[in-house]
Amino acid sequence: MPERIGKYTINLLSGPAILGYAAVAGKKEGEGPLGNEFDYIYNDAAAGQNSWEKAESTMHSDAVRRAIAKAGKTPDDINIIFAGDLLPQCMGTNFGIRELNIPLSGVYGACSTMALSLANAAIWVDSSAADLAVASTSSHFCSAEKQFRMPLEYGGQRSPTCQWTATAAGAAVVGRGESGVVIEKAAIGRIIDLGIKDANNMGASMAPAAAATIADFLSDTGSAPSDYDMILTGDLGKIGSELLKDLLQKENGIDISAVHNDCGMMMFDANKQEDIYAGGSGCGCSGAIICSHILRRMNEGELNNVLFVGTGALLSSVSPLQSETVPGIAHAVLLRRKQ
Repeated sequence: MPERIGKYTINLLSGPAILGYAAVAGKKEGEGPLGNEFDYIYNDAAAGQNSWEKAESTMHSDAVRRAIAKAGKTPDDINIIFAGDLLPQCMGTNFGIRELNIPLSGVYGACSTMALSLANAAIWVDSSAADLAVASTSSHFCSAEKQFRMPLEYGGQRSPTCQWTATAAGAAVVGRGESGVVIEKAAIGRIIDLGIKDANNMGASMAPAAAATIADFLSDTGSAPSDYDMILTGDLGKIGSELLKDLLQKENGIDISAVHNDCGMMMFDANKQEDIYAGGSGCGCSGAIICSHILRRMNEGELNNVLFVGTGALLSSVSPLQSETVPGIAHAVLLRRKQ
């Protein structure tokens, strides 16, 4: 059964294992540094569909089906799926997995959704509420631009602080069983709002929440950055990553620079790929990287302890037009390789 450590952290005593995982991505993501690690690359951004939203649903479904198959299971074996995306009513998720006939707990954490879904899946398995649970998420550049900024047809000018929403999806099957990687701890983050109103600077709005969650987790567990092979944030990008390190150093005296990496910095090569600006974003960005590159390295023994901190900006398509701030949130899961 789960037990609380300190104020914010949950210890998962049974060590829920990641039994299977998969990631799919679009053409631009496939051309990035990690392109050869994804299970499938969609060279057609529409994924054979007639809308961007349907394309995202296709990719989300594909990632979930692949993860379940790689775990040696069928959709009928799964007790519950925790899943979400960036679209209204999580439509990318709902329309994508409806034919799988799996009980759904829809989650919305913006770009933090992969960490949130993994935490929920692990807690359910650890408490015996589920034998097998799936955690998944997706995003799509074109559907996100249409939702939060302007449809591509308008040709809107992008700010240098903007990040490129990844066209990608990731899924993981969590359960009890033999696996090289377990979810040992989880922490659900708090909403942190420092009053940032620039909706084109997601990194700055999410960095304070990431700093708070990392500081809380280290305090609750009595650990230091050096205890981890990697502290991996979700999608802060270049600007948010630098701000995160500054905030932790100045406010908490914590230096994570030796072990920090960020999915938004890993997805693309800003020196070789056009229009990347501050890096990648979107919940499919961290979802795809966790469910490919990170878990692959852990299973092969290259990494033993990874603290994954998914980060999200809790704005809507309406809130910036009402002069609202952009609150941030960050959720954490500790991934550990079985020795």
